[in-house]
Amino acid sequence: MKTSTGAEQEDLFEAIAYLIGEADTIAICAHTNPDGDALGSQLALKQLIEQRWPRKEVVCLLADDDPCPRIYTFMKGAEQLVHASAYDKDPDLFISVDLSIASRLNYGEAVMKRAKTVAIIDHHPCRHPYGNAALIRPDAAAVGVIIAQFAQYLNVTITPEMAQCLFCAIATDTGRFQYQNSDEEAFRVASMLVAYGANPSEVSLNVYQSFRLQFLHLKSLVMGRITTFEHGRISYSYATIADIERTGASLDESDGLVDVVRSVAGSEVALFIKEIPGGKVRGNLRSKNNLDISKVARALGGGGHRASSGFTVEGSVDDALCAALPLLKHLFEEDEGRHDAS
Repeated sequence: MKTSTGAEQEDLFEAIAYLIGEADTIAICAHTNPDGDALGSQLALKQLIEQRWPRKEVVCLLADDDPCPRIYTFMKGAEQLVHASAYDKDPDLFISVDLSIASRLNYGEAVMKRAKTVAIIDHHPCRHPYGNAALIRPDAAAVGVIIAQFAQYLNVTITPEMAQCLFCAIATDTGRFQYQNSDEEAFRVASMLVAYGANPSEVSLNVYQSFRLQFLHLKSLVMGRITTFEHGRISYSYATIADIERTGASLDESDGLVDVVRSVAGSEVALFIKEIPGGKVRGNLRSKNNLDISKVARALGGGGHRASSGFTVEGSVDDALCAALPLLKHLFEEDEGRHDAS
């Protein structure tokens, strides 16, 4: 099964719509440690299905046992999210949103395996996706873009609540339209969503301007630790469980700290590492150039996009740095080698 292009998208919309039409019970699940695109897209998809097929039983699942991140609870339907570990039904259809790797479903993977049929709507590169229908567009800035286009394909009215979820999805996955994936399509769809009632200032207020004081104290620690490597081209920092406990911040609040590290002048690649329970470390990678940092994430068991990727490994912060920094340095060496050869 190959990833889809824009020209194939309508055929895949038709295939997914057929699976939805044939199902009575539908479970929608995004990846572990969900971000704004994952949550906004799955919540909007639920609203879309309920409008187009009002007799369907649709539930949105959280892959982990953690609650919905606080900054995303303003979106319609967030209060109805169900933990996958507590969902005991065998759905007719399972829809994976914003991921194509089954293991990243965490507790949702068991639900997926019990489902009669499976569909994928994603924008992460994947060589071997699972499922009966897989719409995977790595060129899409966010899954929110694809869901908005799915609504248009079905002639579904995009309500202000749906538009708000999708705008949040696109805004967060493009880094407030600052990342390299902020293309013409992303701006066009975002503009359409505003016309349908999305409120960009409300999204910004909830996601980027409502930080708790505890988080800001953690942020100051992370900023004070920023270090550069490889002649300033790589910037990195970290947060430990002790830091999070001492400041009173929460794990989900720290996800955006990679952008603080990314803001260092002269750095081309940023790495932020945080300890998580269970003796593990989660790493977030961002690139400001054309280097494909997803190679590093995949080498460490993770994945993502060329300019935005992540991974989770067992061990300490030092272990993760020792594993990731040489791989990042090698990326620059490879790039220099290609330029020298040309």
